[in-house]
Amino acid sequence: MKTALYFFSLLIALTVTHTASSQGFLKKIKDKVNKTVDKAVGNEVEKKTGIPSESGNNNGSSNSGSSGKPSNKGGGGLSNTEPPDVKVQMTEAETAHGAKNYSDARYSLQQALMGVEIQLGRQILKSLPATIDGLQADTLQDKVMSTQWGWSNLSIQRVWKNTADKQLTITIGNAGIYAGLATLYFANAGMMEANADKQNFKQVRVKGNKAIIQYEDSKGYTLIVSLGQTSMVVWECINFANEQEVMTTANTFDIDGIKKMLGEQ
Repeated sequence: MKTALYFFSLLIALTVTHTASSQGFLKKIKDKVNKTVDKAVGNEVEKKTGIPSESGNNNGSSNSGSSGKPSNKGGGGLSNTEPPDVKVQMTEAETAHGAKNYSDARYSLQQALMGVEIQLGRQILKSLPATIDGLQADTLQDKVMSTQWGWSNLSIQRVWKNTADKQLTITIGNAGIYAGLATLYFANAGMMEANADKQNFKQVRVKGNKAIIQYEDSKGYTLIVSLGQTSMVVWECINFANEQEVMTTANTFDIDGIKKMLGEQ
C-alpha cells in the first residue's frame, strides 16, 4: 500500500513539473510571436504614415523622442545682455510721450527703472562681505534679477560656501517663495505658537528687526527678516550646527546699511 502511494505521489510531482516547464516554454513562444507581430504591425504603420513606431525603435538607440522630434544637441545658448541704459531710456520715453505714443513711453520708463534696479542690486552686492565664518563668496553665482519693474520684482542673491558642504545663501528683495509665509507668520505669530508643542519655526529679532527662523531636516535653517512692506532679507543656511550659529552669522551683516540703500525706513 505504501509503495503504491509513493509511486502515485512521484507521478503527480513529475506531471506538475512537466506542466510548469511546458507553460514556461509556451510563454516564451507566445512572447516571441507577440514581438514579431508588433514589429510587423509597426513597420506597416510606419510605411503608410511615415511616423516612426515605438516598436520599431525599441531594439536600437534613437535621437528622437516618442513624438518623432529630434533631440537638441546644442546651440550656444544666449549671450548676456547689458542692463538698460537709464539715460537713453528716459530720453526715448520723453520723445514717445511728446509724440503721444504712450505705449512706447511706458515701455521705455519700465526699461529705465529696470536699469536703476540692476545698478542698485550691484551696489548692494559690492557691500556684502567676501568671507563669512570661514565661508568664501562664490561671486560667479551672484544674481541681480529684475523681472518687470518696481521694487517688488527685484531680487539680489549671493552664495558663500566651503568644501565641507556648508553653504549660506542670502536673497535680498522680494523673495516671492517666502513672502506669503512671512506675512502669515507676522500677522498670526501668537496663534501659531499656541497651536504646536514643538514648532519648526518661531519669531526672533536680528539687530532689532522682526524676523522668523525655520528649520527643516532636508533644507536646514531659513531666517527671514522683514525690511519694509514688501522687501526682506532671507538667509538659507545648509549644514549649520544650530540656531545660534545662524543668528550669529546673520548679525554680522549690515542690515541698516542695506535698508538705507533700499530707501527703507
